[in-house]
Amino acid sequence: MMAGRAGIVLAHGRRPDSASRPHPRHAPAGAGNQRLHHRWEQFTARKKRTVVANVTVARELARWRWSLATIED
Repeated sequence: MMAGRAGIVLAHGRRPDSASRPHPRHAPAGAGNQRLHHRWEQFTARKKRTVVANVTVARELARWRWSLATIED
C-alpha cells in the first residue's frame, strides 16, 4: 500500500474518487498563491528589504487563510 499526497490511497495505488475531487474551499488557493507571490515580487522589485516583503506577505497570507477557514458551508 502506498501513501500519497491526499493521504488515502487504495491498495492498487489509486485514490478514491472523493479524494481526487478538490473541496470547494480549495478552489481559490492557486489564485491566492499567485497573488501573494506577485505581491512579494513587487516589493523586491521596488528594492524593499526582503524581511519587510516577507512580513507583509506573511500577514496577508494569515488574513487570507483566516478568511478561508471561516467560510461557512
